[in-house]
Amino acid sequence: MKPYPNDESTADVQDGWKQQRDEPSLPEAYKSMPVPKKGSFFRKFLAFVGPGYLVAVGYMDPGNWATAIAGGSQFNYTLLSVVLISNLMAMLLQSLSARLGIATGRDLAQACHDHYSKPVNFVLWILCELAIAACDLAEIIGSAIALQLLFGLPLIIGVIITSLDILIVLLLQNKGFRYIEVIVVVLIATIMMCFGAELILSRPDVREVLHGFVPSAEIVKNPAMLYIALGILGATVMPHNLYLHSSIVQTRNYEESYEGKKSAIRFATLDSTIALILAMFVNAAILILSAATFHSSGHTEIAEIQDAYHMLTPLLGTGMASVLFAVALLASGQNSTLTGTLAGQIVMEGFLQIRLKPWVRRLITRLIAIVPAVIVIAIYGEQGTADLLILSQVILSLQLSFAVFPLIRFTSDTKKMGAFVSPLWMNSLAWVSGIMIAGLNLYLLVGTFM
Repeated sequence: MKPYPNDESTADVQDGWKQQRDEPSLPEAYKSMPVPKKGSFFRKFLAFVGPGYLVAVGYMDPGNWATAIAGGSQFNYTLLSVVLISNLMAMLLQSLSARLGIATGRDLAQACHDHYSKPVNFVLWILCELAIAACDLAEIIGSAIALQLLFGLPLIIGVIITSLDILIVLLLQNKGFRYIEVIVVVLIATIMMCFGAELILSRPDVREVLHGFVPSAEIVKNPAMLYIALGILGATVMPHNLYLHSSIVQTRNYEESYEGKKSAIRFATLDSTIALILAMFVNAAILILSAATFHSSGHTEIAEIQDAYHMLTPLLGTGMASVLFAVALLASGQNSTLTGTLAGQIVMEGFLQIRLKPWVRRLITRLIAIVPAVIVIAIYGEQGTADLLILSQVILSLQLSFAVFPLIRFTSDTKKMGAFVSPLWMNSLAWVSGIMIAGLNLYLLVGTFM
């Protein structure tokens, strides 16, 4: 058990906490990545590259695909501005998450455990577990759909095969944290290459694409467009990513001094910002592909992943378009699986101070997601999976504010953050973003149930 560093660099942030942290988050990976004390800016930055990409995969998981496809097919490029705004909010919140982890040595779950009462912590833990299970559900369904599209496997068989990825996760965890980061980056590169090729094949109108990134008043005036826009926004920021990021930034062995932490915060923020820009490219590419292929040909009713796959080949004139789409979907589902395991471990250890073996933790999370997926597929078939994807995003939307507001609360508290408290401009933007996300998600949920 590694004690919390007790030096001058941490003394200024201990007064705001009720108790000293006994053990770091993810102790098996804590401070396991060396950081060069000397060298160029680029060399130091490379030491911090990785955590941002683990976070970014949550912003391009299968749960986001349906809203982007529907938005592009119905409203052309207009909702690209919503994709941009959503990712800017995500960049801000993830930077706060990294700041909390590096400055205090606590992840968001540990910070909540210290600050709130036991009943409140238990509720927050349950909500977060539901969010992780919902995200895992979207990943299972997305991967199963991809296997069906690529190899013709029944969905229920695809779900069972996908559940076996627990073995891959355990193998990577035993190899070391860097192996997980490398696999994630490779899968992200696969997704980007697939969509890069798709965009070339679809030949979108560049001027219309650029115009789509400019916010339009039409989004607010058109109820149908507003509803899909809220779906894009509500499905973008993943609540468990805020817990995850505040933990995995501590895998870097930066100096426990003011200058060391200041440098670590700068590099971690740069890492997550670049990774989220790439995630924005993927989400925008899905919408652009849908607009250029479906909307331009009059197929404005395309809203499901399977429909998009089957329509790409006849509309673009090549079977490669559909194959690339399915490969990207499979990579997206598998990528998010890796981070879901880590997030589950972090929130259980942080909120409840309970440590389980990784395979036990993974099995619990996967069973929670597999059981409803198998039941719904067996009873309702493919249409049921579409409804499950929507339900998973609704659950994520419900939990989001319970992660966002504690994060903003902690990072704006000088007693907790010391010299690393978030600047006024950042704090103000964070509160505006948090309130906007909460309000829009509430509107989306009311619309979904009514």
